[in-house]
Amino acid sequence: MNAALPVLVLFLLVALGLGLWSRRGKEMNLEQWSVGGRGFGSIFVFLLLAGEIYTTFTFLGASGYAYSHGGASFYILCYGALAYVLSYWLAPAIWRYAKRERLISQPDWFVRKYRSRNLGLIVAVIGIIAMIPYLQLQLTGLGIIVEETSYGSINRTAAIWIGAIVLALYVAISGIHSAAWNAVIKDIMVLAVVVGIGIYLPYHYFGGIPEMFHQVQAHQGDFLKLHDPAHDTGWFITSILLSALGFFMWPHYFGAIYASKDEKTFRRNAAFLPVYQLVLLFVFFTGLTAVLVVPGLSNGDLSLLAVTRHALPPVVVGLVGAAGLFCALVPGAMLLTTCATMLAKNVYQDYVPGASDTRVASLARLCVPLVTAIALFLTFKGGNAIVNLLLLGYAFVTQLFPAMITSLLRNNPVTKWGAGAGMLTGTVVVAWLTLGGHSVGEVFPFVPSSWEHLNVGIVALLANIVVCAAVSAATRETSRAAADAVERPVTVA
Repeated sequence: MNAALPVLVLFLLVALGLGLWSRRGKEMNLEQWSVGGRGFGSIFVFLLLAGEIYTTFTFLGASGYAYSHGGASFYILCYGALAYVLSYWLAPAIWRYAKRERLISQPDWFVRKYRSRNLGLIVAVIGIIAMIPYLQLQLTGLGIIVEETSYGSINRTAAIWIGAIVLALYVAISGIHSAAWNAVIKDIMVLAVVVGIGIYLPYHYFGGIPEMFHQVQAHQGDFLKLHDPAHDTGWFITSILLSALGFFMWPHYFGAIYASKDEKTFRRNAAFLPVYQLVLLFVFFTGLTAVLVVPGLSNGDLSLLAVTRHALPPVVVGLVGAAGLFCALVPGAMLLTTCATMLAKNVYQDYVPGASDTRVASLARLCVPLVTAIALFLTFKGGNAIVNLLLLGYAFVTQLFPAMITSLLRNNPVTKWGAGAGMLTGTVVVAWLTLGGHSVGEVFPFVPSSWEHLNVGIVALLANIVVCAAVSAATRETSRAAADAVERPVTVA
């Protein structure tokens, strides 16, 4: 048995134990299970929001994109910083309204703002469609990490099953509390591991980070530029824009915002988190080091783990794997909690008004294994590269942005009919372009060459906005009451 395996097992047990322990002394009603009773302090909220920077996407996807596509990967560094600038104004506004209205889930926001239970259902379905690929990403990454860092002692399928069972168990019991407490361990480990290997590997192989860049440039030519036609300037800009706009549209981000006990936390986070994201540079350094040290990998997502195994002793590789394990479990817990909450609250309770809060809370816990099973099915059925899975999720969830941002206006020009029609149009366009494998250039052959590879999510968002505006203009008279939904009791239809 290699020395990495006991390290992985130890930290998996720590995650399980901490996840179960986190519910100690709490009465797990739906509000406590979903949003922590709205009592999380600055540290927990910071860790929950920061935790979304460092997922398996960071460990495998960012380094893998740097390994496979070079300069195109730098879009990952850009969009988070822009998103946190938006959050300076957006997150406090979301928190204030959610606290006043006692909102539990993201669809609750749209139900209240647009006075439409049906719109809440649409938002819930879109959110779940977006989060399932994101959860699939975490499980896929977990399997890769454990298999590689255990030196094959645990195969990928077994690792995914074990991780999914542990995750579903402690989420069903502790909800968002399990994510919050495991985030403490995760962020400490990830910062140490990512910075450590990001500095060590370039110095170990090349004598320094500048020399590493010189070597990559010398051996790979234009690799550090946007050299791939499918990842041109149009793709780069629109992928940054899509991800920045969609960053705080993820349903589980709303849960993290609702969980805070005050709004000052969000402005402090907006100031510090863009700097915190610079740690992603060290992930890129690792991926670029792997370009020269372990060339020819068929799957770029393996680059960080492959170069780590090449350079470091098994015990350290085990620690790297343990950090990656937490990168899957923490966001996975948030995603499971949020999906289950929306199914119980916005699909079941909103259409069975007589259901008690106790029954809804129990149903939310029962939905956890259901959502896990769906994600497992999709994971084993197969999927795209990790970055592509994330971009697909962003393409769906960003369709909520127009109706969300206009709902903050005192006089909202968007009606519930316009909001719903725009969201559905955007979602259909994303599904059509993605499932059909179509690029913008194929669908619109007359567009300039620089537009041929625009991110499909942005194309869908434009269609969303056009339809939303047109339908809202046509239905404004019949939906005029929606403009003052913030001030009046909600009556849903």
